[in-house]
Parts: sequence; C-alpha cells; structure tokens
Amino acid sequence: MTTPWSRRAFLAAGSGTAVALGLGTTWPDPAPETSASRPAGSSSVSEEFAALRAKWRALVLGQGFSPAAEPFRSRLAALGSTAGRHLAAMAPAAGSLWPDLSYADRERDTDHEAYGHSGNLNASYDRLNTLAQAYCQPGTGLTGDRRLRDALLTGLGHLHDDVYHAGRERYGNWYNWQIGAPQALLDVCVLLHDALPPARLAGFLAAVDHFVPDSAVARYAGSSTGANRVDLCRVLALRGVVGDSADKVALARDALSPVFPYRTSGDGLYADGSFLQHGSVPYTGTYGSVLLGGLGLLFALLAGSSWEVTDPNRQLVLDAVEDSWAPFLHNGLVMDGVAGRAVSRGRAKSKDVQQDDHLRGHQVLASIVLLGQGASAAENARWRGLVKGWMRRDRYSPPLADPFLSLPQLARLKSVQDDASVAALAEPAGHRMFPSMARLTHRRPGWAASLSMADRRIAYYETGDGENLRGWHTGAGMLYWWGDTFADDQYSDAFWPTVDPYRLPGTTVSRKALADGAGGDWGAPKPDVNWVGGATDGRRAAVGQYLKGLQSTLRAKKSWFFLDDAVVCLGAGITCTDPDAVETTVDNRNLGSGGTAPFTVDGTVSPTDRPWARTVTGARWAHIGGHGGYVFPGGATVRALCEDRRGSWRTVNRSGSTDVLTRTYTTLYVDHGTHPVDASYAYVLLPGATADGTRARAADAGWLGVLANTGRQQGVTVASLGFTGVNFWFGGTVGTLTASGPCSVMISERADGTAVLAVSDPERGRTGLTVTWRRAVAAVTSAPATLTGSATGSTLTLTFGDLTGTAGASQRIVVRLG
Repeated sequence: MTTPWSRRAFLAAGSGTAVALGLGTTWPDPAPETSASRPAGSSSVSEEFAALRAKWRALVLGQGFSPAAEPFRSRLAALGSTAGRHLAAMAPAAGSLWPDLSYADRERDTDHEAYGHSGNLNASYDRLNTLAQAYCQPGTGLTGDRRLRDALLTGLGHLHDDVYHAGRERYGNWYNWQIGAPQALLDVCVLLHDALPPARLAGFLAAVDHFVPDSAVARYAGSSTGANRVDLCRVLALRGVVGDSADKVALARDALSPVFPYRTSGDGLYADGSFLQHGSVPYTGTYGSVLLGGLGLLFALLAGSSWEVTDPNRQLVLDAVEDSWAPFLHNGLVMDGVAGRAVSRGRAKSKDVQQDDHLRGHQVLASIVLLGQGASAAENARWRGLVKGWMRRDRYSPPLADPFLSLPQLARLKSVQDDASVAALAEPAGHRMFPSMARLTHRRPGWAASLSMADRRIAYYETGDGENLRGWHTGAGMLYWWGDTFADDQYSDAFWPTVDPYRLPGTTVSRKALADGAGGDWGAPKPDVNWVGGATDGRRAAVGQYLKGLQSTLRAKKSWFFLDDAVVCLGAGITCTDPDAVETTVDNRNLGSGGTAPFTVDGTVSPTDRPWARTVTGARWAHIGGHGGYVFPGGATVRALCEDRRGSWRTVNRSGSTDVLTRTYTTLYVDHGTHPVDASYAYVLLPGATADGTRARAADAGWLGVLANTGRQQGVTVASLGFTGVNFWFGGTVGTLTASGPCSVMISERADGTAVLAVSDPERGRTGLTVTWRRAVAAVTSAPATLTGSATGSTLTLTFGDLTGTAGASQRIVVRLG
C-alpha cells in the first residue's frame, strides 16, 4: 500500500491549525496514556495530535479547489446563506436551541415521539456544524466572523448544559446519542479547537465519553457492527484526536478490525460481495455507503501516523469496491434494491433534505475516490476511471450539480473530472449473483437490471423509525431495469410515493390490504422458505424464488433467465386462498409528471389520452415507446392501463413532505383472479427494444423453448445462444437435464466447442447431488473442489459432494464437447 502522507509531512501538517482560524492557541492538557498505547518513537505527542486535527480539518473542509471557481463559489455562498438563517434563528431556551428543533422529551422513552426529539438533538448539532463550516470556509460571507464564532460557543455550551452532558440519560434513537450528535460535535471541536476554553472542551469530551464509552466497541454485536461500528470508531478516534488521547485513537483503530473479515452471518461484507445490516437487510447502497465513506476517512486520517490501520484484512474492503459496490452502480445511481428503507426518504418535511438513487450514488462515488488514496496505484487509477465513467453517464442528475454533496466530496469528484490522465471506463457487461443477500445484477450493452428476493435469512423489506411504510412487496421478485441513455429516472422521480405498492414490476402479490409497516420493524418479516437463488456463468443466469406472500396465503414458484438481450420470466404453482385478487406485474413504467409513451399490443396502439385500461386476450407482444418490449410465448391474457397516480412522501415515510405529487404510469399485468390454484405466467422482457424488434421476436417461434413451467421445475432453452437453464424445485428430468434433487442449472454452449455448466444449491442443504446432461462430452477441463466425480461420453454425469458450505454460490464446470 502507498500513502500520500509521509511521517515528516504528517507532523508538519499540524502547524497551520491556529493560523487558519486566525486565533491564539490554548491547548488542553493531554490525557493520560498507557505504555501500550503511547506512540513508539514519537518526538512530541501533542505535535502529532495537532497534525491529526489539521488533517481532519482538511478532510471535512475539502482541499485542492478554488473558492472562486464554480461549482464551489455558488456552494460556498449557499453555505453562508444557510448559516446566516440558522444564526438569525438561534434562540437558546430550555429544551431547544432553535424553536423548530425541540429536543425535550418528558417520557424519555423510545417511542416515535422520542425518536423525533432525539433526532432534533442530532439536527441541532448538525446546524452548529454548518455554522462552523461557514466560519472556516472561504467565500461564505461569514468567514472568520466573530459574531458567528461567539454564537457557536454559546450554542455548544447550551446543548451541553441543557441536554448532552455526562450523567444525562438518553432517550429516543440510540444512534443520535452515540453517532449523529457526537460526530457533529467533534467535527466542530476540531474546527474551533483553538477557540474553545479548556474547561468547556473537557466537558464536551466528558459527554462523549459518557454516551460513547469504550464498552461501545467491546463486542462485535448488537448496534456495534458493520457501518455502525465504523461510525462508532470515528467517534472514538476523533475523541482521541481532540483530547490528545492515544488510548482512544488506538482503541478506535483496533476496533475496526472486526469489520474487515468476511461474514457468514450477521452484519458486514460477505465473500460473494453481499453487504447486510440489521442482520437481514441488503444495504450496500446506504449503510454500506456509510461504511465505505467512514473507512475512507479513517484510513486517510490515520495514514502515516503512529496509529495507521495496518490490519492486512483491510484489503478485503478495498477488494469490495469492485466486488460489492461497483455492481450496484449504474450511470451514477446506486440501485434501490440495496438501499433498504432509505428509498422512502425522497423529500423530508423540512424541505432541505432529499434523497434518491442518484444522490445516494454520488456519495458512494466520492467515497471510492477517497478510499483510493489508500489503495494501490493500480486500484486507485482503475477506480478513478470507473468514477469518471459513472459521472459522465449521469445525465439525469450530474454529480457536480448535486446540492447535497459536501464540499470535500464535490472537490474529490471535480478532481476526477478534471484529471486528463484518467480515461472514463465503460460499465462492464456480465451477471453478478449475491446469494447471501438474495440480490443480483445483470448488465448488458444498452441496459442493466437488478432483482430483489427474500428468504428465511433475508427480509421481505425493512421498515423502522416510521420509514418505508409500504415497501411490503419489494422482496417478492421486484425486477428493476434501466437503459444506458434512457429511463435513468425510473425510480428517482417520485416513484416510491406514487407507484401502486401492490404492482411493483416483476412481483407476484395478493392484493390483500396490508397495514403500514406490516410485519414489524428492522427487517423482522421474513418468509419461511429456503429455495431462493440460482446459477450463473458470469454472463447469463438461471434464477428462482419460492415465494410466500407477506401476511397472505399466496404461494408461487418464480423463475428468471437472464440472457443477452432479454429476461425470460416464468411463474407457476400460483395458489392463494385470500379473498383478494392475485396479480403478476409484468412492468410498471414511470413516465414522469404528465409524461406520455405510445403503448402497443399486437400492433394496435392505445390512445394517448388517459386514463385508459385494456384487457387483451391472446396477446403475443406489447411495447412501451421509449422503454422496451414484452413477448408472451403462446399468447396470454394481459391487462394494461395508463393512469395518473398521486401521493406524498408522507404516505411512505412519517418524516416526509406532505406535498402531493403526480406521476403517470403505464402498467402491464396478469390478473390471476381470486383463489387461483396452480396458475402460471410466461413473458419475455426486452429492455430498450423497438416495437419492430419486439414484433420480430414474437414472430420467431423457434427462438425460445419453454421446457417446463410447473411447481416442480421451470426451464427454458434458447438454441441460438446455446443456452439451457432449469430450476429444479424438486429432482427430476427437464429436456436433456436430470437432477437428483433441488438445484439450479444453466448451460452455455460456446462456438469453440466448449460449454460452461453452472450448478448451485439455493437451499444450502445438499450433502450430495447428481446432475446428468444428455449431450456428448469429451472431457471435463475445469471443475470446483465440490465435484467429486464425473463421467463423460455420450452423456455427462456430474457428482457433487457436500454443497452446504458453498452458501448458494455457483459451481462452474467447463467441458469440451464431443
């Protein structure tokens, strides 16, 4: 590993702290140290801590940008305006520092009201942080303003004396007391370090010690795992840096180590690239983003110091940039299927906070750039190329115009954009499966897709703290897809508050009415099923989900076969005794506010006026202009409608805005009726296809062969691609394949006379498995250790041993055809 900070440069960095603030220096007495934590060979402990403070100051203020150049000039001016409003509104009183942010909670419990009060405490410290930024940054109009500095000291003192001090009992959300508030407080303490009276500073540090004691990282469990552990380590590290405590910094460094190794259960990174938080929720795009950004900051802070992070397992985090985060980034956005309850945070009631998949993605891009500073030269160069590509392709929401990026994040991304030595890299084509979190991504030239499923390990969805109240069916096989130059706003443009939550694309659901937050908080609702996953060769895939409906009697077997220009979707065994209709949503495209798109079924175009609804019997194909096509092998009865739907963010998030939004949707679905028994469906999704291309695919009766579509097996073959894929819900024979038990199998025959077979055990319970392919095979040329025997000739027989340790991962075998 290389580091941009040499020991000499690191120590020299501390000399500019007081000068930058234009203040005198008043250093607190260093905290006592133990011999175990004292920096070996350090010429001056205080000097090294001063250097750390200077370094953190640079990390949180940004560097390498011109305050007179755009977009920084406007952003700095906006920061000054925001700070000016906060300064004018500050009114210290019992229970609040700002009238609109009351943190007084009489009950001191953990109900929703208490969550709001503790959140207001956090927000109060965040506002002080904004004021400190405006004081320290150039070009804000408040730079070095003594009135602002005095107000900051008053505000810090008020919050300490009134609520955030040693001995105080916390209430509401633990996060606000142990992560949110202390992080903001410590940032301000760094920025105003030389202006803080020693007694006051000692009180602030005592408060942090009270709410975030060393015991917070004593065990890797509970709320001290994954991203939360990294956040806690950031608090401890900054507590040490501000208070000259080598013990605290050493503790923070060492407490990071449990974050690095791959997990086999619980929170953190997995060997297959998955990332979980709250035990059962795929969270690469939010908690994972926090972990990535937090580690980037801590690696950069401690690099070159006496507490540099040298654990060799840190390389696993660096590897995860391309193994875990990159697969879920597309044209600057991070896919909603790994964003958990954050998808409901589109617009807060305060109107000054907003999130969507692009805005979350920009945060990840900036973190990758920062983390690259501590990676190898080759890794850093490649990551910068990937980031430049994602930035360049984000036409819907250009990252450098993102108003919610911090100045340091903006500076990092601008440095990549302006670096002529960095070539923008294209999205890599291929298929990635993440069995440990029941997710996958599929990338082809021109489009990308992602699938969300659920099983007994992975929640249907996560709600909590009043968020994501209607995400009930996102784990019921929701199939997201985007184009390369179109539809990148599909889930960004007020999708979640306006879409029909019972008609999410790709899902099969009962329309049984569910209560907000049905199933319980924090990833509690999980289906009692095992068979969820599939097999991939890295290019194509066969994927299946045994579906049980949330709080319904619905049962179904769903399969997807991901190919070069299409996704073949099968459903079978659809059975439900609920007195409500059961539907499979083929697609539900967000056309935006008042948007239009021609809709065609078998050559007949629907009227452009809306609303309209159609039921088509024997439909062979359909097309949504500007989006893509749909083929129904053998014909199907489908329903289509185009409607304006209204909703507010408050309907999906209790902290959301009440502003009513309207978006237009074109929806295509199969109505299985009430009390279906063994109902089925089959359709082919063609992302980006033209109407003529869709018509031609429907007319090519020989392109797709549906080998089976029952509750026992589902399989297809596409001869022109040399592809065969079968999901064996039970052992049996389908076409040329026979399996001795439940498994997923896919085959790609190549033009060079070889073939790749991928076999997986989605149930994770096979201690033995035999797969037979009735095809002449001359030899097995590559096989995993799990293959215990093989027989070639006119038929290939593969014998696998214990697959329980594969965690559902694909076992790839390469053969030479006979």
